[in-house]
Amino acid sequence: MSKGTKKNSHSSSGVDPFDAADLARSAALEDAKNEKYVGSLVSVDSDGDHVATYLFEAALPGYLGWRWAVTVTKVDSQSPATICDVVLLPGADALLAPEWIPYSNRITADDVVAGTIVPTPADDARLVPGSAVLPNDEELDIQEIFELGGTRLRVLSIEGRDQAAKRWIEGDRGPNTEIARLAPKNCGSCGFYLPIAGALRQAFGVCANAISPEDARVVAVNHGCGAHSEAIN
Repeated sequence: MSKGTKKNSHSSSGVDPFDAADLARSAALEDAKNEKYVGSLVSVDSDGDHVATYLFEAALPGYLGWRWAVTVTKVDSQSPATICDVVLLPGADALLAPEWIPYSNRITADDVVAGTIVPTPADDARLVPGSAVLPNDEELDIQEIFELGGTRLRVLSIEGRDQAAKRWIEGDRGPNTEIARLAPKNCGSCGFYLPIAGALRQAFGVCANAISPEDARVVAVNHGCGAHSEAIN
């Protein structure tokens, strides 16, 4: 539909400002390729004195509630009406497709199997260049450089760490699960608890107890299970 401030709006039973309803219908029929796809005139919306849009019901399969919008213009009152554009527009109750979500935002861990390649965008907000985490005024040994991520092209950004921490805390190995509530003590006091390196060291670690359901998994420091190293019979 043409842009601009709407000056007048005429219904199909009202005045046709350009007397061009038949012309507009012909244009819609030409675009539709079949007269059964063009229904009755719904309304005529005039934008100023030179442009009007004629709306016809669209009877196309899959386009419930849509309208053929035919934009017509006249240079002046003496000039013939001219077709500017013919498009399909959704009405107030139109059936619309769901908002498109990029594949990169829809993929889940279950989609990644052997042989699956999932490229990470160059501008991924969860990552920053590895060099950005190295302090400029300190001399670091190899172990410190490795732990800070200086040997990798990119490392987690603050946003990336926050997202991971929130996901882990609220997940199955956080403090609010039934197994954690019923545990004798939390993971942080367990001899099988291995703190992870980096900024999340104080909040998360890896379980190393072969008989724990969390073995080899990241757990919150305040998570827990019945296989705690200091559990008493």
